[in-house]
Amino acid sequence: MDFSKLPKIELHLHLDCSLSYEAASRLNPSLSMETFREKFIAGPKCTDLADYITRAESAVKLMQTREALRLVTLDLFEQLKRDCVIYAEIRFAPLLHVREGLSPEEVVETVNEAAEEAVKNIGIQSGIILCTLRHFSEEESMITVKLAENFRGTRVCGFDIAADEAGFPVKNHIKAFEYAARKKLNVTAHAGEASGAESVWETLEYFRPSRIGHGVRSLEDDSLVERLKRDDIHLEVCPTSNVQTNVFDTISDHNIDSIYNSGISMGVNTDGRTVSNVTLESEYALLAREFGWTKERLLRCNLEAIRHAFTSDEIKEELRSRVMKAYG
Repeated sequence: MDFSKLPKIELHLHLDCSLSYEAASRLNPSLSMETFREKFIAGPKCTDLADYITRAESAVKLMQTREALRLVTLDLFEQLKRDCVIYAEIRFAPLLHVREGLSPEEVVETVNEAAEEAVKNIGIQSGIILCTLRHFSEEESMITVKLAENFRGTRVCGFDIAADEAGFPVKNHIKAFEYAARKKLNVTAHAGEASGAESVWETLEYFRPSRIGHGVRSLEDDSLVERLKRDDIHLEVCPTSNVQTNVFDTISDHNIDSIYNSGISMGVNTDGRTVSNVTLESEYALLAREFGWTKERLLRCNLEAIRHAFTSDEIKEELRSRVMKAYG
């Protein structure tokens, strides 16, 4: 089955995990393809999520100037265009990009302007999600959520918490997510990846997201499954990434079929196109090969992603029309 021309929606996509070799080598002309593969791309198996995340650091080091941030953002949109993605929400942690003197505001402004430029020139609709990280302090989380508030109305459309939930508790971030709720910001949150169903329960209680990044371990608790369905919480599932981070031993062990059959709202995502060395086309082909997924299942996943996207009803209707027409 050819998935290359089907329009696709992606809600879980990390900017610093998606640098192409072309972009990275422009920022570091001495970078060889061999070193790029070693430092920027994770192997089929990492020790765990923390090990997987180390691949992003090579990219973050290169993304410390306005020029670099603009280049990387525009490059990602070119990748999305080749993958026939028609709407993407791109996430990153602004505070990781201030090492060479940029302010957090300048970082967000630069990525936002580049995304706006790409939307106009390439025609892909997009949003930007600002991430705090599990190991950040309360102050750093508050800085990040206030950036999401201050840039509301631009391409910035939401607030997230990422990184390793197994190693760090929620307490440093409760204040920021309470602030997000008061300001009625769109919220998603990583959970149920490095830790089990208890991390999803904790995230729902303290962060109140409308979507969960990954969330695949939710099926360990039947009552949690019912809660996710009752509250219409959307899971941003990233199949290959989940195998690399050792959530599942092999792709055939992945519970994506069970998630779909449970009735939980879910979509299919890449997580990091470079770190996981995938596209949505390759993920769709993987699901078709391993689980016999048809266009009908992928249509439902894309429609669910549209329904839970952090964008306007007008854009959702346009996306829905394009997807329905293409999938028949």
